[in-house]
Amino acid sequence: MNGKGERPSLEIVKLKKRNHDEEIIVQLKTLMANGTLKPGDKLPSTKELCERFGVGRSTMREALSALKAMGLIEIRQGGGCRVLGANPDGFAPPELESLRMNRQTLLHLLEARRSLEVANAAIAAEKRTEAELTELARIVARMDRAIDDDAEGERTDLAFHAALAKMTHNPIMEQLFASIVGQLEKFIREVRRAELYANRSVAAQLLREHQAILEAVEAGDADQAAQQMSQHLHHVERRLMKFW
Repeated sequence: MNGKGERPSLEIVKLKKRNHDEEIIVQLKTLMANGTLKPGDKLPSTKELCERFGVGRSTMREALSALKAMGLIEIRQGGGCRVLGANPDGFAPPELESLRMNRQTLLHLLEARRSLEVANAAIAAEKRTEAELTELARIVARMDRAIDDDAEGERTDLAFHAALAKMTHNPIMEQLFASIVGQLEKFIREVRRAELYANRSVAAQLLREHQAILEAVEAGDADQAAQQMSQHLHHVERRLMKFW
């Protein structure tokens, strides 16, 4: 029997299907639910998990980030992971339980945000000043430097979208943005941070999407700015809704 903090012997099935990160999550959640993995247990190293599941490091990091967002593990400085807890019905922190209870509200907020931000991007492309472009480029540069910092990645993301709202030169658009995003953050803050910014490959993709929006705004191309924003938000929504 394992002492607290010791690594248990795991029966892991090497993956063969396409959605590897989801399969990893299912297997590890099952091991937690049946008691093989107990609170306090250390998971094998990322390298060992990759070998045992037969996947690459980016896939494994994505799965571990998702488990962290679900409140099932903690990822420590240096990459070590420890089990926090689970039960057969599926453990989730209060924020996620609240979100499940308000799924329709979440969908409505995401739809409203998409409609507003696509419009914001188009208007910003037409009304932006040189000073505002400089500030937006500065935010994207900070985002680039924050690839390995999930908290800073979240802050720069919010700053980017808030700056676009300000660039509409329409106080009502700014207020609507603040209201919608403020409500969304109550629902998805921890999941958003862990799922989007703790995973380096996802954070890098988000950076490229923001750069594409910036380039369209700089070019004064309203249609392209709207299109790039729409694609970006669809990507974000798709990743967030994996949990629900």
